[in-house]
Amino acid sequence: MKWEVPFINLRKVKSMRRVGFLLKVRPDMLTEYKAHHQAVWMDMLAALRRNGWHNYSLFLRDDGLLFGYFETPDSLQAAQAGMAREEVNTRWQALMAPYFENLGDASPDQGLIELEEIFHTD
Repeated sequence: MKWEVPFINLRKVKSMRRVGFLLKVRPDMLTEYKAHHQAVWMDMLAALRRNGWHNYSLFLRDDGLLFGYFETPDSLQAAQAGMAREEVNTRWQALMAPYFENLGDASPDQGLIELEEIFHTD
């Protein structure tokens, strides 16, 4: 039996941009915040995938510092713009807003602080 290796046109494969960001969860609300993320709505997960939020992870420190990471084909701004058009995101951001410090009038997904990637290895 002869095995054939499929041809992959590398010029058409778009690399993913890695995005890291910070937010601050209120320390008195950490348990509730974590519970919401154990049961993220299926339609929210589908919206994230549709809008380029891949390999998305959240990491939470005991004092409420939240580090988020995802990969996207374009940019943080493009991924945010796509989610802004999703009705489910409007509901999720309204639910999450009380959990965060220092957002002002911004929703959590608009109040995050993007970090500069300075190194990675594959």
